[in-house]
Parts: sequence; structure tokens; C-alpha cells
Amino acid sequence: MSATSTRPKTPALSVVSPCYNEEAVLPELYRRVTSVCRETVGEDYEIVLVDDGSSDRTRAMMEELSAADPHVVAVILSRNHGHQLALTAGLQIARGDRILILDADLQDPPELLPKMMARMDDGVDVVYGKRTERRGETAFKVHSARLFYRVLNKLVEIDIPTDTGDFRLMSRRTLDTLNQMPEHHRFIRGMVSWIGFRQEPLEYIRSERLAGETKYPFRKMVHFAVDAIAGFSVLPLKISLWLGIICAVIGVMFMGYTVWGYLSGNVVQGWTTTMTAVLILGSGQLMMLGVIGGYLGRLYMQSKNRPLYIIDQIICQPKGNAAREDADRDDPAA
Repeated sequence: MSATSTRPKTPALSVVSPCYNEEAVLPELYRRVTSVCRETVGEDYEIVLVDDGSSDRTRAMMEELSAADPHVVAVILSRNHGHQLALTAGLQIARGDRILILDADLQDPPELLPKMMARMDDGVDVVYGKRTERRGETAFKVHSARLFYRVLNKLVEIDIPTDTGDFRLMSRRTLDTLNQMPEHHRFIRGMVSWIGFRQEPLEYIRSERLAGETKYPFRKMVHFAVDAIAGFSVLPLKISLWLGIICAVIGVMFMGYTVWGYLSGNVVQGWTTTMTAVLILGSGQLMMLGVIGGYLGRLYMQSKNRPLYIIDQIICQPKGNAAREDADRDDPAA
């Protein structure tokens, strides 16, 4: 990792935004975030933009913004690591007393920052956005997301707020605690809920994406859901145990039926009964192995103790190089 330059260590506010192929929205993101930051905290802020291996002009545009504005910190990852790890990288770099997480697509309005700051002034550690309406999204995505959060809360032992994303304002002590959590398969909104402290919602209407395409197609949504459930619940393992018991009971019933057929002299049986038993027991065993294998695979990847992400460059205007270099050395993930 090479740090081109650095910024002050403790601004009043850090805005962290992971970006992947966001050249169409980056100028408007910068304009709106800069405007609301100046209105809220004056000049005491930083904007941490994380390039997650983009293939368009996102990186070049970040470098241009950083060269023109000392508030902008461009974090360039070595490749595409995924949204949650890119966000993790930005949160590790952020040095603000308060930290706003904001997706680059501007579906979550940065103009809610003053209201969030006012809540935090009253002693709240986390102010998270709660969506009352999701404009511009398909009915399938809206209903599947609603179902996911309700199922997740039935599986986990902590209360993860429904109809929320990563859009939130956090206190420094909350972020410091989050940065100490080393898991590779990350579900950050769940991790923040697990931390505790005082957390309150701020309701808002989520807008349509400003431009470009969603970075969460169905395949990634499923993978994200698996990470969330496996990261906060062992109930699937317990379910696999009960499934095994049910399959065993069904197997015993079929064995009794076979013995009864033998004793009654009806020893020539059709293939239907045999195939039914094989399919029930075999599918149950494969399902249990799949669940166990999923957890085992996560343990295997975690045991490698590889860095969560690799930073290629941190680009910003010279201002306190020693502070940023100290921050880099303190970052265990990079």
C-alpha cells in the first residue's frame, strides 16, 4: 500500500462512500455532499471516496476531485473486493468524530445529515435511515427485501432494524468498536446493531437511483443474504439437525413398512417406495452437508487471516502527512 498524501486525523465529520463504476453520479455526489457538509460543520470535514476496482473513469475522477479539493480522500483498492469490504476500507481510513455512510448512487439523501447530527447531539450513537418508501425499485426487490429482514430477525438473537441499509451516522466510539471486528464475510448493518449503544431510526423516502445500474443483481442479493444469516445465526445448523431427525423417522417408518411386507408374504415391492426413501434421505443428507459445509468454509477462510482488502493508494492533498501515515500503520486490515 502506498499513501500519496494525507489529511488531518480528527475532523468533525467523515463521509464515507464506496464507489464501483459510478462516473455518472460522482460529480453530483460530490456537489451535494460538499454542500451539506459546509452547511452543517463548516470546513471541518472529509469525504472518503473508495474506488472498488472500477473499470470506468471513477478512479480518474476521484483523483481530479482530490487534487481540486483538500477535503476529498480517494482510497484506491487493488481490485474489486465487493461493497461491504470497500465500505470497511473507507471506515478504517475515516478519522472523523462522526461518520456518515452514504452509497454513491444518491438513493439515500445526504441532506438528512443535519437532522442526524441533531439526534446525535442528544446523545444517540447511531442514527440509521429507515425507508418508508422505495421509489424506482421493482415490486420483487421491495417485497423480497421486506421478507428477508423479517426472516433474519426470526433467526438471529439481536434486533436488526427492518427496512434499513448502510445509510447511517455513527459516533467515533461506535466506529472504533466496528473496526475491531475482524470477520471476512461482513454484514455491516448487522454488525453495527450487534455493537449496541443508543441507536435510533430516522424515517425517509428512498429515491430512485440518480444514474447507472444497480450493483446488487439477484445473485449478489442472495450471497448478501447468506452472509447476513450465517454471520449472525447458527439456527441453520440446528434446523439441519431437526431435518436429519425427521429423515431418520421417515426412514424407520419405511423400514417398518418393508418388514411388514416381508412378514405378510408380499416380498416383491415396486421401485417407487425404494426411490422415495432414497430421495428423502439423500436430499436431507445433502442439505445438511451443504449447511455444515457453508459454515466450515467460512471458518476456513477466516483461519487464513488474510487482509480484508488491499489498498493500492490513498490520494489527497498534503496536510499532516505524519497523521495519515500513522493511520495507515494502525490499520490492521490493509
